[in-house]
Amino acid sequence: MYSKEGSAVWTRKGATLSDKSARKEYGLTQEDIIEAIKAGKLQYRYNNGFGNPYLKLVRSEVEALVAEKYGDNDLKKKKLKKELAQVTKELKQLKAQVVSLEQKKAELLASLAEEARVL
Repeated sequence: MYSKEGSAVWTRKGATLSDKSARKEYGLTQEDIIEAIKAGKLQYRYNNGFGNPYLKLVRSEVEALVAEKYGDNDLKKKKLKKELAQVTKELKQLKAQVVSLEQKKAELLASLAEEARVL
């Protein structure tokens, strides 16, 4: 019934998202998601994480639903906001890493200077 190509979307990283993520990222309501499933616009699978059930949805179908419901401009805006948040998060992590490495460098230089005085 299912081909390998059709089921590949369910295992590919980033190709699916939970109903909660769809609500958060795209501004959909649970009712919007249920209506789209009933209308055949969204495929879903039941899943659970740590005993908590959720619906697993195909990201491209959710994006098509958002584009249909709110327009392409809104979808592009939401994608840009998500990407900006990701870049901001990565920058924050890198800044923390730089601070840590600078501190380690200072400690190594101090140890090196101390060793030089001993000799």
